[in-house]
Amino acid sequence: MPKIASPDDVRLARVRSFGPIEDGNARVLILGSMPGQASLAAGQYYAHPQNAFWRIISELLQCDPASAYPARIAALKSARIALWDVLQSCTREGSLDARIERDTQVANDFRTFFRQHGKIKHVFFNGAKAETCFKRHVAGEINTGCIEFARLPSTSPANASLSFERKLRAWRMIIGHAAPRKDLRRPQA
Repeated sequence: MPKIASPDDVRLARVRSFGPIEDGNARVLILGSMPGQASLAAGQYYAHPQNAFWRIISELLQCDPASAYPARIAALKSARIALWDVLQSCTREGSLDARIERDTQVANDFRTFFRQHGKIKHVFFNGAKAETCFKRHVAGEINTGCIEFARLPSTSPANASLSFERKLRAWRMIIGHAAPRKDLRRPQA
């Protein structure tokens, strides 16, 4: 007799991340855990309007926060920043990291990624879940001896305990490892 799906089974969905935003000049890698529903629907990293990621990046790289997604991606690449998620796929209800089912997590191929991006010397985790998943699935499987790691406060709107200003202050540490170009800066008024 076939198993009847419970209401919990119906609400859970296997979600898949995007490929990395990167190029061969990247020196910094920012890692999230898994895109939320708004990002998956838009096909863009950090698409939820209340997620502070792009506002923070725009401040750090001094570029226009209202620019189109391809321009924001170009600004990251120009600043030698790569962007990806730790998880390639997982089962999750909704968008919250806390809803990611632990036993369904599949990590991205970091062995190949770091081999192809040997200039990356700094990895920053966008929140605790990204760091936890990396430690669980990746850290013991690859040699990361010359790479420095740091966890930053999550830019997610679920992390409402910190103000935008406090998140921005914490995220400033990446700028010393990135290299914004002057032609990406906001036009002077």
